[in-house]
Amino acid sequence: MASSEQNIPTVQKVIAVLWPSFLTAGAATILFFTAFDPQLLMAVGGYEPISRMGGYTIGFFLFWFLTAGTCFLTCYFQRPCHEPTDSELIRKK
Repeated sequence: MASSEQNIPTVQKVIAVLWPSFLTAGAATILFFTAFDPQLLMAVGGYEPISRMGGYTIGFFLFWFLTAGTCFLTCYFQRPCHEPTDSELIRKK
């Protein structure tokens, strides 16, 4: 791992995942509930009725969890698996 990546504080790494996922979850909630009524979704699903605000809240946190997971996986998979050794670099040339 590069030394510049090691110097980034953990809090900054966490915020780099949670902040964009928060914004995306807000946009997804607005777009989703513009088309679907949470009370109707609960009735069709066979669940107990809840208020619209409760449905919006549950939807927002579900979208936030989903987008935080995808942001985390993006950050995880962008790192190299291992640093190539000199012999591996020579073989590629």
